[in-house]
Amino acid sequence: MPAPSPSGPPAASPEVAEIERALTRITYLGTRTRHHDRLRALADVPLDRAAVALLRQIADCEPLRPGEVAHRLGVEASHVTRTVQQLQRAGYVTRVPDPDDGRAQRIRLTDAGRLAVGRLREAGAGEMQLALDGWRPEELRQLAALFHRMVDDFLAYSAAAEAGREGQGPAEG
Repeated sequence: MPAPSPSGPPAASPEVAEIERALTRITYLGTRTRHHDRLRALADVPLDRAAVALLRQIADCEPLRPGEVAHRLGVEASHVTRTVQQLQRAGYVTRVPDPDDGRAQRIRLTDAGRLAVGRLREAGAGEMQLALDGWRPEELRQLAALFHRMVDDFLAYSAAAEAGREGQGPAEG
């Protein structure tokens, strides 16, 4: 991996630049209001995008502390707190005691929350199936494996970068 220069990250290879461009396009397509509204209607889940993102995150790693959810989503803790309250009132999540810290709580999906996430994932996968209908199963397996590998590498890099920052002390600015 190229070392970062003093003025910022290293220059990306043309291949990496193209991957970054494709990911930006995918992210844009996946976060458009029309896309969310279509999936929400297909899944019959009446939640806004923030609530859906939070539900999916909890489903992947439950139970989580609200601060952990905020960190994973890259948002402020107050935003997660408000969304958790909304989801709790709607019956999608519940708070449970943290077994590691009696003062803290974790967020867990209810049966309704698990059902909603399942329906959202099913609707999203169905739409993706239609979009990728011309792909061979071998190509789909390869793409899935490469995506998982990329995400694992991103997570490992992020953890290493954060560990490096923690040992540096306060940033100068």
